[in-house]
Amino acid sequence: MTYTERLYRVGIGRTFKRCKVMVFHPPVAIVAKAGDTGKYKVSLPAWNMILRGFMSGAYIAMGAGLATVCSTGVGDAMGAGFGKFILGAVFPVGLIITILTGAELFTGDAMLAPMAAFIHKVSWAGVINLWIWVYIGNLIGSLFYAFLMAYGPLTSWSATGGVATAFGVTAVNIAAGKVAYTTGMGYLSLLLKAIGCNWLVNLAILLGICADDAIGKIVGIWFPIMAFVSSGFEHCVANMYFIPAGIMTIPYLSPDQALAIGAAKIQGLNWVTMWTNNIILATIGNIIGGLLFVGVIYWVAFKKEIAALK
Repeated sequence: MTYTERLYRVGIGRTFKRCKVMVFHPPVAIVAKAGDTGKYKVSLPAWNMILRGFMSGAYIAMGAGLATVCSTGVGDAMGAGFGKFILGAVFPVGLIITILTGAELFTGDAMLAPMAAFIHKVSWAGVINLWIWVYIGNLIGSLFYAFLMAYGPLTSWSATGGVATAFGVTAVNIAAGKVAYTTGMGYLSLLLKAIGCNWLVNLAILLGICADDAIGKIVGIWFPIMAFVSSGFEHCVANMYFIPAGIMTIPYLSPDQALAIGAAKIQGLNWVTMWTNNIILATIGNIIGGLLFVGVIYWVAFKKEIAALK
């Protein structure tokens, strides 16, 4: 019997019953359900982790690609803040699809798998195994969708060849900005942005767990994800799309487009700086944000209530 099943059996008084009628769960139930979810994820075979990771990598990239297209030109016309809001408003589609269809996202597993280790005593070797295979799957899915976008909406093709569209120019600018962390303070900024990002991402996951109905899950997920993207935080899996999409589009920039972006930005954007100037440190920050600021804190906060269910 899972902890959530025990919650239904022993109850949490009238409060739990009222919450159940209102189609959302109290905090202790959310933590218990997160632990049950993490236990299930750790038990998956490696090939399934990769497959589900591929799916989620592509789904997050779908949101990132949509955000690139929808935000193009908005900042110039309506102000930087509104441009960021539009970027954040459409991006959540990727996590919504991931959660509602059962795909695997590394940044979510940074909280859910450790929660299973805390509650169910799942081995940390199993947690790390899940992280590795899902991370690989996320990377493959993100790269695949980046290729689809780079040679689709981000470029325009004719008999004479391809040229970047306005969306392609936006993609290159976004990617160049994400590899611009080059100094000590720049790296610290990247780390802090990654921590803040996955703090919000995993709060979105908990809010998704909180609701039983699809609309409740969608609304719960949307607000924190909109907040992290609009705030300019860094998500390692999203960047597995954003940066490759920009790199793949560079060869199709016209001379005028390249001049507008800047030679230094273009030269600094490559497959090496993708890792050294962003994804490695963003991954570390995302782990800290999910594991420490959500997983550990919520486990400590509700440890006594969870223990009472044993």
